[in-house]
Amino acid sequence: MSKIAVIGFGSLLWDLDDLAPKVSGEWKMYQGPVLPLEFSLVSRKRHLALALVIDYLDGAPCPTCVIDSIRSDISASVIDLAKRERMEPSNIGFIDRASGQSHSHRKETQQTLWRWIKNSDYDGAVWTDGERNFENLTGKRFSLQTAQDHLWSLRGISFEEAKRYIREAPSRVETPLRKALDGSPWWHHDPKG
Repeated sequence: MSKIAVIGFGSLLWDLDDLAPKVSGEWKMYQGPVLPLEFSLVSRKRHLALALVIDYLDGAPCPTCVIDSIRSDISASVIDLAKRERMEPSNIGFIDRASGQSHSHRKETQQTLWRWIKNSDYDGAVWTDGERNFENLTGKRFSLQTAQDHLWSLRGISFEEAKRYIREAPSRVETPLRKALDGSPWWHHDPKG
């Protein structure tokens, strides 16, 4: 029977949502592949908060986490994660050791996951393989300044969700934006009330 890993690095770790009955055990913290991550995804699901995404332009190498899928079929695991993420299955990456098949928007991600899976006891892996959309949704090039400007512009539930998401992300996910926010008094002491 195949053993399939679900790779997580963002809200999946504290909000399995409808994926909860499709996984077993606890998260294995920081035992997944190292991937370049940054908060460069404007999340409609999270009220325009910035969410983590695999980002080869502005991301920093960060360890990911692993939880076991209850499925033994990679396509079922892809569908399970796509439903949780409320996205098309084409935005879920996968590696299937048995068939040799894999999918990702980026060849670099596939190569990283193949190296990881070969050194693991898993037969396959799935992960959220969405692409950054900061430029498309804000009209501005992502930078530490434009990202902070975006966060500053958020109000009410959007700002609270942005703070919660970045605060709840795994502590070893140390992206450039997270480091910049750590040193920003306005981020820790919201003057907007």
